[in-house]
Amino acid sequence: MNYAIEPVTLPTLTVAGISERFPVNRIFCVGRNYAAHAREMGKDPDRDPPFFFMKPANAAVDASSPVTIPYPPKTNSFHHEIELVVAIGKGGRNITVADALSHVYGYGVGLDMTRRDLQLDARDKGRPWEFGKSFSRSAPIGALSRVADSGHVAEGAISVTVNGGARQSSDIAKLIWSVSECIAYLSEYETLEPGDLIMTGTPEGVNAVLAGDVMQGNIAGLAGISVAVRA
Repeated sequence: MNYAIEPVTLPTLTVAGISERFPVNRIFCVGRNYAAHAREMGKDPDRDPPFFFMKPANAAVDASSPVTIPYPPKTNSFHHEIELVVAIGKGGRNITVADALSHVYGYGVGLDMTRRDLQLDARDKGRPWEFGKSFSRSAPIGALSRVADSGHVAEGAISVTVNGGARQSSDIAKLIWSVSECIAYLSEYETLEPGDLIMTGTPEGVNAVLAGDVMQGNIAGLAGISVAVRA
């Protein structure tokens, strides 16, 4: 195929144990999926239907080895949000909760990096969140663990430290909406496609990082990530 301009390179992620890479299609993010985080954001943690926002594919950063991301422009409040990432291997629409996990290729550790001041200003003005959430290199993601190798992730410690100091700490079991439920609900609105990623929400303890800080993210049973911030 001939293109009018040179196409951009497809973002990809490392898959643990194999040389083939996972192509990133779309990134769906679940908002306020831990009760304690909903409270710290000033919202009711009742089990309302989940809501989603999106990041562009070029938000994905391969963090299978220590990586550096830039401190983004136009913010004074650059926040970390540690999350379980679900990689979709088989697409579908109106997927049932019972069948949802059969669509999962693997799991990884990710950070939903957020320009919090821009996000909250947009929220308070009733405007879209894109400038606060949906910008390039805002989703460092570690090596994906294939379901075929490691099984599914339903519980386990999730945490992030900054310069060695504890920030966020919880358990995947505390997700308000489980991985299966998120997949099923999302597929009612959008046909899922192979290569889609779902970032399942963050626990309490979100906070700002500065240039020079190093974040270490971990989820029990998955490859951890080390992400530094540069000016």
